[in-house]
Amino acid sequence: MKHRTLGTNGPAVSAVGLGLMGMSEFYGATNDTESITTIHRALDLGVNLLDTADIYGAGHNEQLLGRALAGRRRDEAVVATKFGSRLHEGTFTVDSTPQYAKKAVDASLARLGLDHIDLYYLHRRNPAVPIEDTVGALAELVAAGKIRHIGLSEVNADTLRRAHAVHPVAALQSEYSLWERGLEAKTLPTARELGIAVVPYSPVGRGFLSGAIKDVATLAADDYRRYDPRFQGENLRQNLRLADQVRAVAAEAGITPTQLALAWLLHQGDDIVPIPGTKRVSYLEENAAAADIELDARQLAELEAALPPGAAAGLRYPEQLMHRVDN
Repeated sequence: MKHRTLGTNGPAVSAVGLGLMGMSEFYGATNDTESITTIHRALDLGVNLLDTADIYGAGHNEQLLGRALAGRRRDEAVVATKFGSRLHEGTFTVDSTPQYAKKAVDASLARLGLDHIDLYYLHRRNPAVPIEDTVGALAELVAAGKIRHIGLSEVNADTLRRAHAVHPVAALQSEYSLWERGLEAKTLPTARELGIAVVPYSPVGRGFLSGAIKDVATLAADDYRRYDPRFQGENLRQNLRLADQVRAVAAEAGITPTQLALAWLLHQGDDIVPIPGTKRVSYLEENAAAADIELDARQLAELEAALPPGAAAGLRYPEQLMHRVDN
């Protein structure tokens, strides 16, 4: 497995990581035994960046990762988790206060069964709380040895710059893929100027670019994508044409559409580390193999022409949730 570095002085991680969220919720039925097998297989393959959050499954996801790493496998993993998104009586809120950061990290450490977290992200930011205050608290956690590196998620270029001035930020985790390229305008250039790695979540467009999803009716009843604007009505019809073009380029290259989507991201720069999520070993192995795929200039040009910035139809989240990103 090829490796990349998170930030200027951050950890060396696999070029392709593993997102664990779906092992607890949002994408249909889950199975802890299968998920732990998948985590162990990831480590066997050298996929060492394992990404979770305290909100996933109301803590279940962190506990699951803790069980998978218990014993000898801890040293093989770079554990990334997040705080700031909270669920109270069925309502999601955002708490990025310093007080909550210090409380949340202790709860995450307990669920994970670890003495430190390698990369600790602010999952979402409440604009009412100065980012300097939040990052100042995270810097104190670094000094205390509870976390090793600081990350931010879904913040804009200005916030990223202000945060980095308080304490070095190793990684920015935001949605980035062939069908979501909004990061490229301002935030990605700022991250590169500051030496901050970018960790794309949903790097295959929530699985859409795989070409496997053509109708949300085929998805599990509790699958989040049933409510995703890009999977609805006319948006879906337009986006299916994009997926067809990805599939055509992938077929010519002799790889899967998923591998093409991941390889495209990896070709955007050595500071890009996608974290495709999966619950299954077969998909994990497919994703990991993308790290070794080389795309030529013609293939990259074809993808650029077929899926330029703004090509995807529809908002990337339901309208009522869009206020939580790019803060």
